[in-house]
Amino acid sequence: MNVAFCPLAENVSMGTLTCNEPVKGGAQTNVFFICFHRSGSTEKDLAAMAEAHQAVAFQFTITPEGIDLQLSYQALNQIYLSGVRSWKKRVSRMKNRVIKGVYPASLSSWLFVAIGILATMYMQSDPSMGLITKIQQHLPLSLHVSLSSQGQTMLSALVFSTLLWLSLILALRFCLKLLLSYHHWMFEQHGRVSNTTKVWVTLMRLFSRNKPLLYSYQTSLPHLPVPAIQDTLNRYLESVRPLLSDSEFQLKTNLAKDFELTLGHRLQRYLKLKALWATNYVSDWWEEYVYLRSRGPIMVNSNYYGMDFLYVTPTSVQAARAGNTITALMLYRRKVNREELTPSRVPGTVIPLCAAQCERMFNTIRTPGVETDELRHWQDSEFVAIYHKGRYFRLWVYQAGRLLSPREIEYQIQRILDDPSPPFPGEEKLGALTAGER
Repeated sequence: MNVAFCPLAENVSMGTLTCNEPVKGGAQTNVFFICFHRSGSTEKDLAAMAEAHQAVAFQFTITPEGIDLQLSYQALNQIYLSGVRSWKKRVSRMKNRVIKGVYPASLSSWLFVAIGILATMYMQSDPSMGLITKIQQHLPLSLHVSLSSQGQTMLSALVFSTLLWLSLILALRFCLKLLLSYHHWMFEQHGRVSNTTKVWVTLMRLFSRNKPLLYSYQTSLPHLPVPAIQDTLNRYLESVRPLLSDSEFQLKTNLAKDFELTLGHRLQRYLKLKALWATNYVSDWWEEYVYLRSRGPIMVNSNYYGMDFLYVTPTSVQAARAGNTITALMLYRRKVNREELTPSRVPGTVIPLCAAQCERMFNTIRTPGVETDELRHWQDSEFVAIYHKGRYFRLWVYQAGRLLSPREIEYQIQRILDDPSPPFPGEEKLGALTAGER
């Protein structure tokens, strides 16, 4: 049994179902519905999941006597809980965005700066060198009327404290970027570390004192440097030398020299221009022209998979192992979404690694195209796709915003294993398409 993650958004249908057949009394019924379905295999989904997963929120019937309105409170409750869960995620993302924005400082550091400025002013000293007075002079007229002179001074001091705090954050972030640009630690001899590297390690630990979120270092990572064109050509010639004869290698050498003298310098200027505003001047091109435009099969070349245990068998019940694996993956996805994971670092060092790929670890698909594929990412997903004996099932792992327990997921998977229904026409061989050309 294979388990894969699938997005939710494209498989949700919302609309109005109109019944054209006359009902009793000559009435016409309009049903507003939210239906989750799998194209071409709705019956099997309903049978395998033990739930229809079709919620009719409300319906009304127009009769000569009036309008008969019927509400499904269970469906409305599900909609309400889904909305609450969505808003909780938005609030969490907004909070994390603020925390990342002030890193390597913290939100509480603003309080210390403000208290320090107010304490200094209380001792009849002006730490702003006249800036607080100028801020007070430019306050809106309504504040001059509603606040006393002391209140205006207090507000101006808080505004100055906030500006000073933001300036300190930018300075700290710039210093952190300079520290992360230090590369001599890679060339230190084992067991013999220079004093410069020791000071650098101390400063890095000092800047990383606040517990960082998963993406806290993203804005402080140095940009990918553009190598010199001569170095690039030398590495190219060195890599092709074992594959070419002497005459062929001489031809490649001449072509490299011509490229350097003609088109190479202009392309080099374009790369340097892009590197000024892009953190990585090659990542988007690599994704588009190397990854998405590759027409080779992705089953072996790109796809990854995971296993629960290699050398330990906690249970021989297949459904139980799958339930534990799905629960573990969902809990890990929750930590990724909440940015609770510690940023990955170069082993044995304090150097953080880029965590940009974690954003699309889940809820992301690669849609095949004629010339290039397309990556599609959703913010949330509440189900996983189960493949069993040539059949695809949708297994919901959330109910009313709550992640199902491993035992509950095991029960659902066991229903799939016991389902004797045959695959739909073409469904059994559908997975073979992944092994072919895009």
